[in-house]
Amino acid sequence: MLTAAERQILRLQSGICKTLSNPKRLEILHELREGEKTVGELCSATGLRQANVSQHLALMRHYRIVIERREGNTVLYRIADKRINKACDTMRDALIHQASEDSKLVQLVSASSRS
Repeated sequence: MLTAAERQILRLQSGICKTLSNPKRLEILHELREGEKTVGELCSATGLRQANVSQHLALMRHYRIVIERREGNTVLYRIADKRINKACDTMRDALIHQASEDSKLVQLVSASSRS
């Protein structure tokens, strides 16, 4: 049986997973892999409007996926923990593996239907 603390961790994990389930947020994270960027730089890189990028960043800040740093009037964003990149890479690798397996299955079904 899970403890109250373990249940709380699962709730937090669920929130992070929901946050990462948005393709635009993943695109923003992909851009931040290269290092710190401003909202304007993220807008240019993603083609999103400033209001949208700011909303996505606010949600990711809430879950501590990204953090901000002020330099004068400039606000720079970066990924809070490089393990976020690793988690995204692991999921991407799993999806590629699944697609590969699905492709193999389609080939087998196609080959057996021709026989």
